[in-house]
Amino acid sequence: MKTLYLLGGPMGVGKTTVGKLLLKKLPAGVFLDGDWCWNASPFVVNEETKAMVLDNITHLLKNFLSCSVYENVIFCWVMHEQEILDRILSGLGLLGEQGTAQKTAVLSVSLLASPEALTERILADAAAGLRDDRAVERSLERLKHYDSLNTIKIDVSRLSAEEAAGKIAALGAEAAALFR
Repeated sequence: MKTLYLLGGPMGVGKTTVGKLLLKKLPAGVFLDGDWCWNASPFVVNEETKAMVLDNITHLLKNFLSCSVYENVIFCWVMHEQEILDRILSGLGLLGEQGTAQKTAVLSVSLLASPEALTERILADAAAGLRDDRAVERSLERLKHYDSLNTIKIDVSRLSAEEAAGKIAALGAEAAALFR
């Protein structure tokens, strides 16, 4: 039995931190960050690069799900459109194609925060040199897209990353139990 955790949310909400903490809470896990597939120079977003990145992400996830060593695969990324989630999931072959993990519970979670909390987090990152302060505008713009996604929403405005990871681990255990 495997569980795939898809952690989405706007930039700066804490996906990476929560994902790394979740990894520590789960047995036999792996953590993957979609940003690793975009760490390029020049950074170009067009139809070709979007298709390539989604293909690479799907390939990585499929390989980890097929590996007998890992029970829990955690993936985080700014997945602000249902199409992104659907394209990733459709490429994984979770419906029983040969060579894929046939028993995989999927837990899609959107980490959200109030505009004020999100702004505060991003400005703190900017002050630490981790982002530029223009990230606030981009992140707030994407925040509104998450309401329409077919995901479990967790407001992390007043939660620590540890608390958020604990909630997700509990949800994953529930999903896995239902899937058995």
